[in-house]
Amino acid sequence: MTTPRETILTALHARLSVLPATALRGEVLPERVPSDGLLILRDGEPGEPEVTLSPLTYHYQHRAEIEAVVQGTDRDAVFDTLTASFGAAIAADRTLGGICDWVEAEAPRPVDLPVEGAASLKAAIIPVVLHYSTADPLG
Repeated sequence: MTTPRETILTALHARLSVLPATALRGEVLPERVPSDGLLILRDGEPGEPEVTLSPLTYHYQHRAEIEAVVQGTDRDAVFDTLTASFGAAIAADRTLGGICDWVEAEAPRPVDLPVEGAASLKAAIIPVVLHYSTADPLG
């Protein structure tokens, strides 16, 4: 039996997988960044839930993270296209097909990272807040 948390993270990864960039989950940054960019979903932190008692329900604001990485001479344009397409994919269905109460991405803070002997990387972490409720914090 899959937990609501895992179901939601799997659905978020599936949403990333339809974008032109390569989408991974919980992987190490590969040595080569694909030309269309790379998105890595990190499961993040569910945080402390708010609790209601009748019926017992745990309400989470889970903070997952998307690492967005691009490389090449036109990295600014590719990064902009990549983050905009991710934002549009989230905005198209903020409940991930009804399994999540609300999904909202926060603005990225991009940085340029030099790479010895290659084009520099442009990367950012995009926090994604997943609002959901469950009857059991472990299930």
